[in-house]
Amino acid sequence: MVRMPRPSSSSSKPALRPYHHGDLRAALLKSAERTLREKGVGALSLRELARDIGVSHAAPGRHFKDKQALLDALALDGYERLNQALGEATDRTAQSFEQRMTALARAYLGFAVDNPELLELMFARKHAPEGSAGSEGLAAAVDQSLGSITALIADAQEHGEIVRGDPEQITMVAAASLHGLAALIAACALDAEEAMSGLDEHVRLLLNGLRPR
Repeated sequence: MVRMPRPSSSSSKPALRPYHHGDLRAALLKSAERTLREKGVGALSLRELARDIGVSHAAPGRHFKDKQALLDALALDGYERLNQALGEATDRTAQSFEQRMTALARAYLGFAVDNPELLELMFARKHAPEGSAGSEGLAAAVDQSLGSITALIADAQEHGEIVRGDPEQITMVAAASLHGLAALIAACALDAEEAMSGLDEHVRLLLNGLRPR
């Protein structure tokens, strides 16, 4: 009796992509951030991300119901990393206010230089409508990032290192100044290395104003 050869596995239909991928959420966010950096926000697609990390096209739905939810998660992850950097920069109570403010500015600008596309997304998504997916978490993260500066301002006021006044208003001035530098760098109107090397003087001008001394 002649035995027919068994069909080889290579001749069978293509294998289905796996549904699970260990820490799928982290893998999706990592792939999404890479796509954001290399191709822009318009290129982000849950289906393409699934193909990129080798899972079924339905798998991302376990964590992100749509693209907006993915963008919210990316922005929130960015704020968490930024807040960690700002917290570490200001956790030096023995230093003067100017030194701590310079450290905070360096941490913010360093994040902006390394992650310009992500920072742009973070500022865009922080205005997500209230009640939308991820809006509460984003609002809290934004408050925390500004809170790092406000706490520093309030502490300096208490110790007589800077003028009195609404610490939140002063925070807005400081934050606008730092984000302005970041925006100029992102627009290629200012060299990143030049901005970082001149940051000490930038903070000094911010703190002392433009009047002759």
